[in-house]
Amino acid sequence: MNDLFTTQLESHGFTPHEISQIVKLGKLKTLPAKSILIKQNNVANEFYFLIDGFCHSCYLTEQGKQFSKEFYWKGDWVVGFEELLDQTSSPYTLETITQTSLITLPISLLDRWRKNALPLYIKLLETQLLYKERKERFMLLHSPQARYEVFCQNYPELLAQLNDYQVAAYLGITHISLSRIKNRIKKLT
Repeated sequence: MNDLFTTQLESHGFTPHEISQIVKLGKLKTLPAKSILIKQNNVANEFYFLIDGFCHSCYLTEQGKQFSKEFYWKGDWVVGFEELLDQTSSPYTLETITQTSLITLPISLLDRWRKNALPLYIKLLETQLLYKERKERFMLLHSPQARYEVFCQNYPELLAQLNDYQVAAYLGITHISLSRIKNRIKKLT
């Protein structure tokens, strides 16, 4: 199906037979930019492995405001743990930012991995936990300008794919504040 995908499965202890079974369950999809994978308040029946492209998950308020949850790119697993563990609908929307190739897998497979405490499931949980811890520290310990500078340094490829509204939503600021920060930095350089 995809070397990156099968290599990940191999590295987490799946046998060739198990990989074959997982590959049979997976569906390879290529989607254009701005495709909705999961709409907020809908039930997610799938989880994803990104082969190429960028995706974005965000919370949308009734007032139309958007708060960025996370970005995903090549080699990332996209899993809604809250929905899986609480058996609820998705509290966020997941969409493609660019044309994206991904593998969709049934959420029932992930639930089996969870119930059997498979190493890949544990690794997915650990990765998510580390991400959340790092983002919390990033948001609490840095000023908005410092957050923007760190984001630019760490994710230049992603930055090129995003508009100011998306960057601002991720940084927890308004696009107007982001514009001011960019102008301030421009004056300093």
